[in-house]
Amino acid sequence: MSLIRRMLNTYLRLVEKPRMRRAKTPKDLRRNFARSAKYFFHAPRGTTIKKDSLPGGSGVLIVTPKYISSELVIFYIHGGGFVFGSPETHCAMLGQLAKRVGARVMMPRYRLAPEFPFPAANDDVEKSYLALVASGVAPTNIVIGGDSAGGGLTFSLLSRLLARGMPLPRGAFGFSPFVDLTLQGASFSQNADKDVVLSADRAGEAVDMYVADADRADPRLNVLHTDFSGAPPVWLCVGDTEILRDDARALQKKVKDCGVPVAFHEAHDLPHVWPLFHNLLPEARQTLDTLAGWIKALPQPESES
Repeated sequence: MSLIRRMLNTYLRLVEKPRMRRAKTPKDLRRNFARSAKYFFHAPRGTTIKKDSLPGGSGVLIVTPKYISSELVIFYIHGGGFVFGSPETHCAMLGQLAKRVGARVMMPRYRLAPEFPFPAANDDVEKSYLALVASGVAPTNIVIGGDSAGGGLTFSLLSRLLARGMPLPRGAFGFSPFVDLTLQGASFSQNADKDVVLSADRAGEAVDMYVADADRADPRLNVLHTDFSGAPPVWLCVGDTEILRDDARALQKKVKDCGVPVAFHEAHDLPHVWPLFHNLLPEARQTLDTLAGWIKALPQPESES
């Protein structure tokens, strides 16, 4: 592990995590994260970042690398506990991934809680995915992914497509996905002090804001209780000191038990969604390299090979 990792963890533990705890309103969380993202995260030179919209979907942010060598489109759903974050806070990391894969990235905007509770985010993500397909991009040329709550939305979307018998993407990936909204994973309490980014209390508050009065038995809120049989290959990563460690472990077991090929990477003592820190952290760049290699190696459907 790098010396930078130790320094970054110390900074996050002493500055960013307390700042998140002190935030009194969702607007404070959004403003603080947007400021930190602008300071820390920078896309590669030559990356084009453009606001756009899809007919029938919500607004999107399109990230295009300097050189395109792939027909794939990465459909990426940002995290932020359903309450904060935006395509802009995550687009630098996706610029790095886009460069490595040689593919465009499309990042949907979705409505945030508590102003817009469940199923607003799920609906917006699904509409944008279907709008992307309707625009002429073949589902088999789409790879879906997301981080944290966006990872949960990613696998909720995948389970919804499977349940409705709709055309599937070529693959799906998640950085530290937040998929157990019942907060039953042992790591939620075991790692409460070890996690240098997420506060367990604030994560629980965020879930309450998003779920609100919804029926918690709704399958879109119970990704770990859905059937992933027939899903495309899955790639997951998580840190062993994260409160969401057991979410990723449970998701890995679920998809594997459904017969789905899954690549699972559990790293030691790295912060929540560490690829965001690609400008500073060698491990972040290594993880993006690994994911890019996995995406490029995804098998084409038989009809396209």
